[in-house]
Amino acid sequence: MSVDHAELGRRLRRRRAALGRTVASVATDAALSVPYVANLENGRGNPTVAALDRLAEALGTRLVITMAEPGADEGPAAPVVPASLLEFARGHRFRHAAGALAGLLGDDRAVRTRLFDALAGAAAPLGRELPETDWQRLLDALVLVMGHPADRRGGP
Repeated sequence: MSVDHAELGRRLRRRRAALGRTVASVATDAALSVPYVANLENGRGNPTVAALDRLAEALGTRLVITMAEPGADEGPAAPVVPASLLEFARGHRFRHAAGALAGLLGDDRAVRTRLFDALAGAAAPLGRELPETDWQRLLDALVLVMGHPADRRGGP
C-alpha cells in the first residue's frame, strides 16, 4: 500500500492540535509554507521525506519510515490518542502544569510534548477514554516525578 495521505494529514493535525499549536507556528518551525502544511493536514499534496522530517521535528516527534515486502503485515497500528486527552491538553490545567515544569526544565514546547506523550502512553493500556479527573491525577503524578525526581541514590 502506498502512503495514505488522508491518514497522514489526520495524524499531523491531531499532533499539532494536541500541542495547542497553530498551522502557522508549525510551518514556521519546519521552514515550510502555511498553505503547504494546511494542504498536508487536509490529505492533499505529496510531501518529501525532508519536509516530513522537518514537520516531525517541529511537532516534537520523529519520522519513522518502514519498507515491507508486498503483502506483508503492516504491523501494529499507531495508537489512537483518546479524544478526552486531546480536550484535556487544550485546557488550563495542562497548560499551567506544562508552564510550571518548563520553568524548572526549560523549553515549554518540549515539556508540553513530553507531558502529552507520557499521558498518552500511560492511558494506552487502559483502552478507554478517561474522565478529566483521571487525566488530572495522571498529570499530577507526572509533574511530581518530572519536576521533583527522587535522589539518584534511592532516597526521596
